[in-house]
Amino acid sequence: MMRKPVVAIVGRPNVGKSTFVNRLVGSRRSIVDDLPGVTRDRIYFDVEWLNKTFTVIDTGGIIPGDEDNIMLSIFDQAKIACEEADKIIFLVDGKEGVNPVDFDIANILRQSGKPVYLAVNKLDNPESYLMVNDFYSLALGEPIGISALHGSGGVGDLLDIITKDFDENSDIKDDDTTIRIAIVGRPNAGKSSIVNSLLNENRVIVSDISGTTRDSIDSKITYKDREFVLVDTAGIRKKSKVDYGVEQFAVDRAIRSIRSCDVALLVIDATEGISDQDKKISSIITEAGKGIIIAVNKWDLIEDKKSNTINQFEKKLSSDIPFLEYAPKIFISAKTKQRITQIFDKAAEVYEQCTKRVSTGLLNKIVKELYALNPPASVKGKRLKLLYSTQTGIQPPTFVLFTNNGDLLKDHYKRYIENKLREAFGFYGTPIRISVRERSEKDTKKN
Repeated sequence: MMRKPVVAIVGRPNVGKSTFVNRLVGSRRSIVDDLPGVTRDRIYFDVEWLNKTFTVIDTGGIIPGDEDNIMLSIFDQAKIACEEADKIIFLVDGKEGVNPVDFDIANILRQSGKPVYLAVNKLDNPESYLMVNDFYSLALGEPIGISALHGSGGVGDLLDIITKDFDENSDIKDDDTTIRIAIVGRPNAGKSSIVNSLLNENRVIVSDISGTTRDSIDSKITYKDREFVLVDTAGIRKKSKVDYGVEQFAVDRAIRSIRSCDVALLVIDATEGISDQDKKISSIITEAGKGIIIAVNKWDLIEDKKSNTINQFEKKLSSDIPFLEYAPKIFISAKTKQRITQIFDKAAEVYEQCTKRVSTGLLNKIVKELYALNPPASVKGKRLKLLYSTQTGIQPPTFVLFTNNGDLLKDHYKRYIENKLREAFGFYGTPIRISVRERSEKDTKKN
């Protein structure tokens, strides 16, 4: 598969990088706020321009020489982005004018040896375009004036220049077997550390500060000839503890990342155990119909482990989250990399179960058997009859049961049917959907 060209967007904090990315992508994909340093990690998005698709990396704002740990991490992330990129857009603030830090960044970008395109942002009215000439002093070629907020100015010209030598979409083929894994959980459970451990690089900023990850961040990786996309998400806290604004938007998008993934990895801190918030997150995953793996992280910090320690923890999980009995559990350490690659193996297994299809003939045979083994009790002299069954969808596996009377199918009997379907077909790690439709026995015999 031909790799998409990669374009990195770099610049000082608060010059409008995320606004520019949102303009390119066409939706509010990056978090936008007036606070400098809102984007802390490098974030990947696919952009299409005139039938040419390329990947954009949104980076944290660079302040060379800043000793603050987070700012140093942002600087490192931006440097890695420049190494990955084929081309670089250096975004500067046309409203503020040339800043001394811009000269330092320009020197760093020149040393990268990559093609650099200077874009002067925040030129939101015709008079402001006079500011463009000041940026020739950065010695990075001709500056192009744009307004990321309004999409006006030279945005189109900039994209024309950058994509001039990119291949058209017909030459780029996507791999349909890619498995998208959303890594979710409470803040500080170790989600970013897991991503970094799997990728063997500091892909995501890791800090003891709760809430370091604000954006949902995509990382592609190949394992055993299979492509995966890891999505590191913001920690999902209790609603009452979430500040309105940037953090609320980050949590909302973490939930949207669950809805767009194939498999969700629910990370639980082994030292803290299962919380009510973990239960709520697992409910979000199952309601979205996604495959799920429970990863108990920081297992290296559990002292006095015995041969049955894992079994005891699994029993505790089953007791606290009984509706996730079907979910595989793995006990890992992002720090020591203990059992860390099991994430990929389990995700591949769960994905296979999520997309499994059962033939109608075999399904009806199993349903008849389970009905014969344990027929439901009659209600007011009426007894439920299961006339016909069929699978109507995958991700999650979805089944329709045709009955003589839908009101007679009670929740406990529906759970019995689900358990028997799992015994027969597996459906390991995936929720199952069962719906009911009424049909007369006469109609069933006709069909």
